[in-house]
Amino acid sequence: MKEQEKINYDRIAEAIDYIRENFKNQPNLEEIAGQIHLSPYHFQRLFTDWAGVSPKKFLQYISVEHAKTILKEQQATVFDAALETGLSGTSRLHDLFIHIEGMTPGEFRNGGADLEINYSFAESPFGNILVASTSKGICYMAFVDELADLQSHFPNARLHQMTDLIQQNALYIFTKDWREIQQIRLHLKGTDFQLKVWETLLKIPMGGLSTYKDIAGRLGNPNASRAVGSAVGDNPVAFLIPCHRVIRSEGVIGQYHWGITRKTAMIGWEASKVNS
Repeated sequence: MKEQEKINYDRIAEAIDYIRENFKNQPNLEEIAGQIHLSPYHFQRLFTDWAGVSPKKFLQYISVEHAKTILKEQQATVFDAALETGLSGTSRLHDLFIHIEGMTPGEFRNGGADLEINYSFAESPFGNILVASTSKGICYMAFVDELADLQSHFPNARLHQMTDLIQQNALYIFTKDWREIQQIRLHLKGTDFQLKVWETLLKIPMGGLSTYKDIAGRLGNPNASRAVGSAVGDNPVAFLIPCHRVIRSEGVIGQYHWGITRKTAMIGWEASKVNS
């Protein structure tokens, strides 16, 4: 990411933090712009370029009270609420056929000793991203600038810095109509329970939200919210497996491995795509 782009990203991240912390006061354009020392006109243009929607609409999309209202007024799970509020069109992530293939027990146990993994760094709307792939599919995707996270995940694999077609197709998720993207395959290291949780996350529609409790219920174990939370946190493929769409039952956005500001930006960005 170029220096000016990084400065702009940091400014928008700061603005998102301010909106998140002060949404109950419904801050106006001038107030938010003042927090990052930009004119309202310049801030409006910069924010719209990065988020794809105006600051005012973004505030509406990420409002926690909005999520609470959906759950309260419709007396439904957030899965059902998303479907009932017009989010069942062709722009949902689970309409894109993403196939998960679990690694063999041997690959799982030995830290990927038999795996050849290609990796590359790329830019995304939410910062720099590391994407890695085996011959079977994407095995890792994270918002990091260094290789250490991938190495710790696959300590014994042979790593090659190389951009391949599998990675390129996965990264189109940020820039293309998802209906135009070829099938994306994921090659993941996880327990049977983790794989089931990750498969369930793929069924959350773009622009929709779910809770740990809802996911546990869909897995047939409504008391497993804590275990679901752990599996969500262990998701090795950022964004493609949409763990950012999981919030707490009381409507609070909650934590995210790559930062709550980035999670909030993702939720707002996806809402803007669905409602544009």
